[in-house]
Amino acid sequence: MDLATIIGLALGFGAVFGGAVLEGVHIGALISPTSALIVLGGTFGAVFISFPLKACINGFKDIKTAFLPPKVDPEAVVKDIIGYATKARRNGLISLEQEAQNAKDPFIKKGISLVVDGIDPQKLRETLEAEIMAYEDHKKHSVEFFEAAGGYSPTIGIIGAVLGLIHVMGNLSDTSKLGAGIAAAFVATIYGLMTANIICLPIGSKIKIRMKEEVLRRVMIVEGLIAIQNGENPHFIEQKLKAFAGEEH
Repeated sequence: MDLATIIGLALGFGAVFGGAVLEGVHIGALISPTSALIVLGGTFGAVFISFPLKACINGFKDIKTAFLPPKVDPEAVVKDIIGYATKARRNGLISLEQEAQNAKDPFIKKGISLVVDGIDPQKLRETLEAEIMAYEDHKKHSVEFFEAAGGYSPTIGIIGAVLGLIHVMGNLSDTSKLGAGIAAAFVATIYGLMTANIICLPIGSKIKIRMKEEVLRRVMIVEGLIAIQNGENPHFIEQKLKAFAGEEH
């Protein structure tokens, strides 16, 4: 579980609703199923128009990475690659065939299989980099999905507020309810802004960060496998990959 996401959502919504209560606003005044329906329905309706159905489905699926991030451990990648390099240096590249069969990661499995098959290093790089690019394209669509939702929702919130005001203006005969009606109308605007700035845009940013972490992991694997194929010293490979990962990892 990504605690940063949980803490961020709690702080974001807590600050808005807590601040409203401190200002004397009754919490019930901020609860409006109608406003939620207009904002959420309108926002994601606009996004579904903007993107292919598959991209929309993948976008919703990728929400889980904001809460349950895949474990990306550069040190573990370095350790595994050094293990493969040591074995290949001792027993030859063909000895990695069993490693390919045992690998749980499809990307590593494919890479080792290509190395064992004796593919040209340049072809190996091109093949694996093409797979990395396909992965990036998939994730970028998810990022763009939530960025688009974050762009639409404030405007949809304004539409909701205008609809509420139309309803209020149509009932001006009862002036005792005028203030409450106008206040309720602006709840949709609040929902639109919160949807954009506490949910959609942050989730898009988190998916982008996860994407970069996974791309780095895969690039390290590519560099490591090519070094193994070229027969480089395991110690040198280790230093290269550690430098490649950077101090932040």
